[in-house]
Amino acid sequence: MTKKIAVINDLSGFGKCSLTAAISVIAAMGVQPCPLPTAVLSAQTGYPSYYCDDYTDRMELIYREWEKMRVHFDGICTGFMSGEDQIGKVLEFLDIFYKKDTFLLVDPVMGDNGQGFPFLTSELRSAMKKLALRADIITPNLTELCILTDTDYRMIKVMTEEKHLVTVAEQMARNLMAGGTKEVVVTGICYPDEKTGHKMMGNLVVTKESSSFSTFPFVGESFSGTGDLFAAVIAGGKARGDKLADSMNLAGEMIGLAVKDSVKNEVPRNEGVDYEQYLWMLTEKNRKS
Repeated sequence: MTKKIAVINDLSGFGKCSLTAAISVIAAMGVQPCPLPTAVLSAQTGYPSYYCDDYTDRMELIYREWEKMRVHFDGICTGFMSGEDQIGKVLEFLDIFYKKDTFLLVDPVMGDNGQGFPFLTSELRSAMKKLALRADIITPNLTELCILTDTDYRMIKVMTEEKHLVTVAEQMARNLMAGGTKEVVVTGICYPDEKTGHKMMGNLVVTKESSSFSTFPFVGESFSGTGDLFAAVIAGGKARGDKLADSMNLAGEMIGLAVKDSVKNEVPRNEGVDYEQYLWMLTEKNRKS
């Protein structure tokens, strides 16, 4: 029977992010994505103008029907949340569908580059931390990890050496794990290579038993939706039994190629990366070869 993941996120008509990104990635990995929309947007919020239809009050109407169907999910994956009320709906969803044989992946979307996003309130931060501490896996970037652990990001900025950044990030991750989170994948750890001086980008897996750090060259641009793509690969890999470090490396490799192509082709940041041509990398056939 095909594995199923409930994907709780918004749906944007333009900008390759959120449900658009997650559905295609998870499906390519041989897992069925079951979307629960939190909002429907004409375009993702990076665009100068967009229409947003908030679904907070309608989420329960959908998942109560799923409850009647007695469906079972192998995984639950959450992304952008508009506020603490929406996270409250997710917590209600977990009370129904989060079973012993179900994993929960939380992508705690709250900020980047040392700054919280404009929508971040103290109430949202508190609710997101509560959700993250219940998770089997979380995929924060370095800024979000600082927010979750009440760490001053300015301390991170003064560190430029890979070993120091990784050590501090791992310690912050383990602090969260002491509170309940089982595994952490930290994304977007940027630093200059000691030998060449070239900018590098790294991702860090922290589990109870070990940690693993993978790096690749930073191409000089960031794009909408890469975090959603990353989290979706991690979720799909978890559902089909892949090792977490392997999923992290696969996500980094695929997204790195897509970013490189998008920079070369001068794709606008808000449109997201041209990842579709690399979905073959995620398939069961490629995994077994």
